[in-house]
Amino acid sequence: MPNLKRIQQLDLNLLRVFEQLYLEQNMTRAADQLNITPSAVSHAIRRLRDVLDDPLFVRAQQKMVPTPACQRMAPAIIDTLKRLHHMLQQWGEFDPNTTEQAFRIGMHDAMEPAVLPALSALFARSAPKASLACVKIDRNNLAKELSAGHIDVALDAAVQVKPPICHHTLWTSEFCVVMRTNHPLRNQLTRAAYLEANHISVSNRPTGMTGEDSYFQHKGLHRRSTIRCQNYFAAATILKTSDQLLTTTRAMAQHLLDAELVLQDVPYAIPKLVTQLYWHETTEQDAALIWLRGLIVETASNI
Repeated sequence: MPNLKRIQQLDLNLLRVFEQLYLEQNMTRAADQLNITPSAVSHAIRRLRDVLDDPLFVRAQQKMVPTPACQRMAPAIIDTLKRLHHMLQQWGEFDPNTTEQAFRIGMHDAMEPAVLPALSALFARSAPKASLACVKIDRNNLAKELSAGHIDVALDAAVQVKPPICHHTLWTSEFCVVMRTNHPLRNQLTRAAYLEANHISVSNRPTGMTGEDSYFQHKGLHRRSTIRCQNYFAAATILKTSDQLLTTTRAMAQHLLDAELVLQDVPYAIPKLVTQLYWHETTEQDAALIWLRGLIVETASNI
């Protein structure tokens, strides 16, 4: 039986000698191809025999003939060596047309409808063999997730970050109000009416204020958030059969609108929401992630 411990410590140069001897089936010719002596070839094969507990090759006239186990395993080993050699030759290179890399983007699910359809279409055309996964992130752990490599990049509202986290502004979007088409406040949304109305808040956090509520608190104002849900599409469904109001960005609202919902201006000057792209500085020069960030920036230019 092969010695598992010694396999783990195996010198990969032995496999190069194994490959050449398998192809040449002659010690001298194998040595010539490797620019070493026949005795060095013999010594390498002897070490490999000890590790694998198999003769590997037996002498028959002028040839070194593979044993049945060697004949069975050699093609896979040689193929693996070729693929490894090819990968090492391409170290640092990246071709989206051929890559099979799996990319992970940290993003709140509420942002997915505004970003993912266009991004995934562009991604599929540019990298047909690669895969893309969007995963939920906790804003408080953004730096940790990027540093650990759990995600390649992240999209989120602008937050204070410092090196080694890098960032780039993707887009800014003003806030608006979404309501049902025949809402009694349509075209009559005064400041007083806005504060007196019932509001839906969308957040994937169990508690805490939304960005809009923080603005109103800072201004010493209060609005009634009577429903809190995790999904904008659930909120849109509620809007169609109630007098609730939903305050969100225009970028998001565009994906909710249909014949039953309309947009209205917010009667308050809520600061625009800035969305940024985040990544770790260790990936700054990574060709694959430079490409991914470029794809995201291109997608964001149309939002």
